[in-house]
Amino acid sequence: MSLNRRDLFQRSALVGATLVGGAGPLALSMGRAQAAAPLAGVQAPAFFRFKIGAFEVTALHEGTASRPLDASFVRNAELKDVQAVLAENFLPTDTINISFTTLVVNTGSKLVLIDTGFADNGGPTNGRTLSQLKAAGIEPGQIDTILLSHFHGDHLQGARAKDGKLVYPNAEIMAPEAEWAFWMDDARMAAAPDAMKGAFAGVHRVLKPNAADVKRFKWGQEVVTGITAVDASGHTPGHTAFAISNGGKTLLYVADITNNPALFARNPEWRVMFDMDGEKAVQTRKKILDMAATDKIQISFYHANFPSTGFIAKEGAGYRLIPASWNSTI
Repeated sequence: MSLNRRDLFQRSALVGATLVGGAGPLALSMGRAQAAAPLAGVQAPAFFRFKIGAFEVTALHEGTASRPLDASFVRNAELKDVQAVLAENFLPTDTINISFTTLVVNTGSKLVLIDTGFADNGGPTNGRTLSQLKAAGIEPGQIDTILLSHFHGDHLQGARAKDGKLVYPNAEIMAPEAEWAFWMDDARMAAAPDAMKGAFAGVHRVLKPNAADVKRFKWGQEVVTGITAVDASGHTPGHTAFAISNGGKTLLYVADITNNPALFARNPEWRVMFDMDGEKAVQTRKKILDMAATDKIQISFYHANFPSTGFIAKEGAGYRLIPASWNSTI
């Protein structure tokens, strides 16, 4: 026997009427218990663990931010075309909701945090990395190394709290040499347009007090045993991906080669407003996504929906993120 929509709604209505109309003490007690339960209003702590060889990776939900969607968000596409892709993915068409995911890699000898989020420098819907770390059983003082992919505020502000104290007091901070050269140049900061002065000031607030202690690295360098810096420039001058490899397995953390992959993996030629060099960002995006699809490399984005990891499939002229399966065992 097959069910059509009318049958389904009629049966649902019948079940509802039975529960309300006196199906016995069990139904009534269930109704009372549900009515009395308080609304939580917040999500539970969100972290997701998986293995890359013997390395244990923990994805941490840093939070979200929202902005109105207008024609400036994608610089080289019609707003209606952007809205159509969002609608096809069951996403709002008037608002862009941006998700943030930081990573901790436990190599067995070091705890490595890749990007920091905001800590207490963000808004009410983000700055969750610290609470997620603690829920995952990790204290800030246990972090040995912080790897920064680039110097946009949502990736590095969480290294230093509003009061000026380092959030991870025992961690060595490591940053891309090309990114350091751009953002830490006082002359460039002084000459920056007004729209970028705040970004420069934020970078200097976090990194300048301990500048002598920040270790700079080059692309192609193994920055921590098993973790290699990869040129992903375009989004910013020194934007860096990290190849995390162990036991014949690799995870490629690609930071911001896309904003929402539903938009920018599917349409790799599209240029988001945050990319500093749009043409170079497109070249990098296509190169990395094609490599991940061809070689079947697991990938982790900063701005995909949590837990922000999976595999890339080629689809027409673009790509599609296939989310990793959740498993109760690691």
